[in-house]
Amino acid sequence: MAYIVLFLNILLLVSGQLLWKEGMNRLDTAKGDTWVSLLWSPHIWSGLVLYGVATVLWLYVLKKLPLSLAYPLQSMAYVIALVAAVFIFHESVPLQRWIGAAIILVGVVVLAWK
Repeated sequence: MAYIVLFLNILLLVSGQLLWKEGMNRLDTAKGDTWVSLLWSPHIWSGLVLYGVATVLWLYVLKKLPLSLAYPLQSMAYVIALVAAVFIFHESVPLQRWIGAAIILVGVVVLAWK
């Protein structure tokens, strides 16, 4: 169960980052938007809410799993965010980042190996 909650935590963290990215993309300083206008952005607020829920889930994970395992496994967020950036924001990702993501995946497999 703890691993499922950890995976949900990771998905919420990545989703929060995606919402923040979208909120920042919608900030249009040419039209007079300022950093203060971020206070009214539903994307920014939604991301904050997801981070809050992720934090509650993280507390559960910390109770159930060793920190030395849970925290490194959370690095899966980097890989998921990279893939999401390609599909959602159509970002171009150079080969070295894909290699880095692959190294993270190998690390996660090694850590999870029983």
